[in-house]
Amino acid sequence: MTDRDRLMAVAAEAARRLNAVAQAGEAGRVNRQLIRALADEGLLGRVFPASAGGKQPARLSAVDLCLVREGLARESTAVENALTIQALGAYPIVVAGSDEQIRRQVIPAVRGEAVAAFALTEPDAGTDAGALALRAERVAGGYRLSGVKAFISNAPDADFYTLFARTTPDTRSRGITAFIVAGQASGLKGTALSLISDHPIGRLELDGVFVPDGDVLGDVNHGFAIAMRTLDLFRASVGANAIGMAQAALDAAVAYAGTRLAFGRPIKEFQAVSHRLAEMATRLEAARALVYSAAEAYDRGEPSVGRRSAMAKLFATETAQQVIDASIQVHGAVALERGHLLEHLYREVRAPRIYEGTSEIQREIIARDLFRKTTQN
Repeated sequence: MTDRDRLMAVAAEAARRLNAVAQAGEAGRVNRQLIRALADEGLLGRVFPASAGGKQPARLSAVDLCLVREGLARESTAVENALTIQALGAYPIVVAGSDEQIRRQVIPAVRGEAVAAFALTEPDAGTDAGALALRAERVAGGYRLSGVKAFISNAPDADFYTLFARTTPDTRSRGITAFIVAGQASGLKGTALSLISDHPIGRLELDGVFVPDGDVLGDVNHGFAIAMRTLDLFRASVGANAIGMAQAALDAAVAYAGTRLAFGRPIKEFQAVSHRLAEMATRLEAARALVYSAAEAYDRGEPSVGRRSAMAKLFATETAQQVIDASIQVHGAVALERGHLLEHLYREVRAPRIYEGTSEIQREIIARDLFRKTTQN
C-alpha cells in the first residue's frame, strides 16, 4: 500500500467511525461534537501545518488535502463537509495571520474547540467576488462593518468568521480587506438557510460591527489575494470530494447490477448496463487523474495552477453529477426513496458545481489562460 493509499484509507476508516456522530447532529446546523471528534481523530491536524497546531510541514500539501477529502466523501459526506468547512474558515489566518492571530484562532479550531467559517459570498457577489459591497469604515481603533453575507457555511453558529469587506470603494478587488469577526460580535445577526442538502449554512447581517485593528487579517486592501490564495489551495480538492461521492455511487451501482435480476438474469449481463458502468468508471478515473495532477502542480508551485485547478474542479464535479445520475438509472426507482444512498448523493453532488466558483467561471478561467498564452506568443 502506497502512502497515498494509506492516507485515503485512514480518512475513510475515520469517516465510518464518525458517521454515527455526524448523523446525530441537527440537520442544517453546526455539529460541534463532530468537529471535536475530527480533532480527536487527528484528521483536522492532517490538513493544517505544524505552525498552526497541525501535523503537516510548513506548507500544506494539496495532494494530502485531496486524499483526505476523497476518502471521507466515499464514506460520509457529513464528516467530509464538517472537516472542509472548518479548514476553509481557518486557513486564511494561516495564509496571512500574525503569530498571535494563529495562536488565538487557528489552534483552537484545529483542536476542535472553536468553529470557523469563511465569509466571502454576498447576495450580489458570488462568482464575481471582486464586486463585494459589505463596507468597512475606518474608526478609532479599528473598523465598523455593515452589509450582508449570504450562503456562508457554518453560519450562523461559527465562533469566528474570516470575513472579506470593502475598505476602498470603486476599486474592485484592490480595495478589499480581510477581517476576523467574532461570532458573538455586537451588531452581527445570523439566520440559518435550508438548502437541498443538510449542510450548516446561513446568512449574516452586519450592522456597524466593530472589528479592532488587531483583527485585521494581513494588509489593508490586500484581502482579495488572501481569499484567492486560500481558494487556489482548496479548489482542486472540491474535485476530490466530488470523486469520493461518485466512487461511492459507482461501487453501489456495480454491486446492484450483480444481484438485481431482470428477465431471469443479473442486469450486469445486459450490455446497456455493463457498458454504461464501464463508461462511468473511465470518466471517473480521468477526473481523478486531473484532480491529483492539479494538486501536484500546486505543491510544486507551478504558475499554471489556476488553470489546472479550474480544469480539475470543472471536470470532476460535472463527471460526478453524471456518474451519480447514471447510478440512479441503474438502480431504478428504489434509488429515489428518501434515505437511499444515491438519493442522498444526488442532493449532495449538486452544490460543488456552484461553490468556490461555478462551472461557468471555471471555463472562463481556462479560456482566459488559453487566450493569454496566444497573445504572448
